[in-house]
Amino acid sequence: MDWFTLTLICALSLASADAFTKRFFPDYSGWELVIIRFTVPGVLLLPLMFWFPLPAVPPVFWAWIAALVPLEILAMLLYLLAIRDSPLHLTLPYLAFTPVFNVVTGLLVLGETVSVKGLLGIVLVVCGAYLLNIRQLQSSNNWFAPFSAIARERGSRLMLSVAAIYSITSVAGKGAMQYATAQSFGPFYYVLIGLVMVVVTAFYQPAKLGVLLRRPAQTLFIGLLMAVMVVTHFLALAMIEVAYMIAVKRTSLLFGIILGAVLFKERKLGQHFAAGALMVAGVALILI
Repeated sequence: MDWFTLTLICALSLASADAFTKRFFPDYSGWELVIIRFTVPGVLLLPLMFWFPLPAVPPVFWAWIAALVPLEILAMLLYLLAIRDSPLHLTLPYLAFTPVFNVVTGLLVLGETVSVKGLLGIVLVVCGAYLLNIRQLQSSNNWFAPFSAIARERGSRLMLSVAAIYSITSVAGKGAMQYATAQSFGPFYYVLIGLVMVVVTAFYQPAKLGVLLRRPAQTLFIGLLMAVMVVTHFLALAMIEVAYMIAVKRTSLLFGIILGAVLFKERKLGQHFAAGALMVAGVALILI
């Protein structure tokens, strides 16, 4: 199977996990959702961790991991709160701002210049965000109303925070992955985070571990979707440059918008899909 097909499967699996998490567990706390999203796929990926063992790594690898794990858990907590409490079309598309934040950080911190293509990509992402909330313009004479709507929508704010965190973890992830193979890093990473979730929860709120058994069929289904996402993600990475793979993976935003319309009757699918497509195109221009 080629990298493009693998990446589309990865994107669809991620979007499906998001949509069905929202569908199955609307009454779960944010921490309980994080337990499901990390611990169950961690268990399912455990055989792969032994099948593709982590190579000998230097101490700096563990320093990268120590920085990554708490940020990854925080990002997932905010991510799941966003999709639980807000429409998918007002949350998932804002992940497209991750490469935008990377560009801005590179400019401010490292003095890196932005290419014309990258600048155009940023403009497309911002225009897509504007289009998502264009209905606000129809009821107001304020041209900035669509942007103000982002600030008012809790889920949108949370997902923008997630995008900012992911702009940091993407850099740290590259730092760690240079010492491991794509096939070994993915299973190891999810098994490790799943283990951390179990240990932390057992220490502070052990009763919450019962969430793993409360709705076993739905929980296992979400875990399987996440495991497929992880496996296809890192298999695709082994075949193609990171930028190409991540650009295609962001089609998960479009799959999420469609699932939001199908499962939750979110209206104006055409408008939201067009906005999401603009944002995906912007991501592609920035990354590739």
